[in-house]
Amino acid sequence: MKVPYRGHGWLLHELHQGTCELHNRATLTPLTARASGVLLPIFSLPSRFGIGDLGAYAYRFADSLLDAGQTYWQVLPLNPPNPRAFGSPYDCYSNFAGNPLLIDLATLAEEGLLTKDELENAPDPSAVRIDYGQVTRFKMDLLAVASARFARRDEQAEFEEFYRQQQYWLDDYALFMVLTAEYPELSWTKWPTGLRDREPAALADARRSLAAAIEHWQILQYFFFRQWRRLKSYCNEKGLLIFGDMPIYSNLESADVWANSEIYQLDQDMRPTAVSGVPPDYFSPEGQLWGNPLYDWHELERQGFRWWVERIGALFEIFDIVRIDHFRGLVQYWEVPVPCDSAMHGSWRQAPTQALFAALKSAFPRFPVVAEDLGTITHDVAQARDQYQLPGMLVMQFAFVDDRADNPHLPQNHRENSVIYFGTHDNNTARGWLEEECGDAVRERLGRHVEFTEDKAEMVPRLLELVMSSRARTAIVCAQDLLALPSRARINVPGTTTDNWSWLTSETEFETIDWELLAALSRRSGRYIAARNIAEPNPSN
Repeated sequence: MKVPYRGHGWLLHELHQGTCELHNRATLTPLTARASGVLLPIFSLPSRFGIGDLGAYAYRFADSLLDAGQTYWQVLPLNPPNPRAFGSPYDCYSNFAGNPLLIDLATLAEEGLLTKDELENAPDPSAVRIDYGQVTRFKMDLLAVASARFARRDEQAEFEEFYRQQQYWLDDYALFMVLTAEYPELSWTKWPTGLRDREPAALADARRSLAAAIEHWQILQYFFFRQWRRLKSYCNEKGLLIFGDMPIYSNLESADVWANSEIYQLDQDMRPTAVSGVPPDYFSPEGQLWGNPLYDWHELERQGFRWWVERIGALFEIFDIVRIDHFRGLVQYWEVPVPCDSAMHGSWRQAPTQALFAALKSAFPRFPVVAEDLGTITHDVAQARDQYQLPGMLVMQFAFVDDRADNPHLPQNHRENSVIYFGTHDNNTARGWLEEECGDAVRERLGRHVEFTEDKAEMVPRLLELVMSSRARTAIVCAQDLLALPSRARINVPGTTTDNWSWLTSETEFETIDWELLAALSRRSGRYIAARNIAEPNPSN
């Protein structure tokens, strides 16, 4: 079934609110009704500019979800990746900023900020993977042109209102990006002492002398959030909810750590004294050394967890639901001492879970959060998840890795207050899993739940039906599996850096997504929702 594109009109709304009023609001609360959705990162949408963006294909995808009776569009973090992170949105320059590479250039051209001729030299439109180097050069050059033209316009009221609302993080982020360009070969920990240590006189001098460059980065954030909130408003008005994602840690090379160094475990030279990681698990037999600076929880608690309240509040502005990546890190976290070259040498440390969530629940009585509770989950982690009534996650690929009768991912053990996947962005595609990871033992266990056939593409719908029929309240299907794509369409292989975060949906693939299958599975499993008036949460109320 090919879903016709109905077009889109920009919705007028207060930019800073991040919400829109729905006509005829219904009483369906996110994550409480039996429903389903699709995971597709924004960067994986088709685009003639080398990376998925917030343009026409995003609206077409939203329309298709709605017509297939879906409730959720799950995306990955929208933050700007640090170039050293190989495109990973979980290692970013800021936990508050949006990724400028996701800005739709065609929309800027419609607004008179770019010309059609300037859009002609785009990266190869037939590319099946994102070339971040090429895309960054092309888009950032044009975004510089667009921001300069915008800065010369007289009407700045919307931008000024955006700046006023976001100043608490935007000033530091914009200055950080400018200083990063001023010292391209240096970590901020090696900047001149006055800038590194944020001495008031040094910061004031930098803001004065670099004012034009700072404004450029502020304008890019305005462009991003204006486009994002238009898209979110479009989705919400039709009853589609955006299911977002939050990286738990900050990258050392980020505005967050530079501007808030006191809340991280750093020495007097601003170098981490301990870093993040995880011990060995299904994803990585030797564990993973992530290398992010760890939080100084004592200082955070002394400050009333102000930074965390601001961060969660910013996420609730742009998402309807937030998945907390590595939720167990808010209960116990894996501390790896510095220097160390392996996560295996770390140890567990306790986080102030009760105090943190007391602050968050006080600020946000409605708390639409999903806990990513995969991997090694101890009793205290499960207890915290359940105490705050947070849905956890289930992954069907993990159900068949052993013969444990108590494996929580087995269909008969599924908890209703859960989000079920066949695989997440960190897993192989369903077809890739069948072709590469489904050995004899796994196949025998799988065969207890679904009729097996040698045709892998034919097997994929059966696996998706297994997911959709789960008693878990929320089911999410990866877009690649609605195309029965092999492992080349995998988003990420944990512990590796090559070819991750770069899968692009081709225009042909986009047009052949099996929406009819998804709608049929949703109807059969009681997840199809035709009435589109879903009340949008506003956690600040």
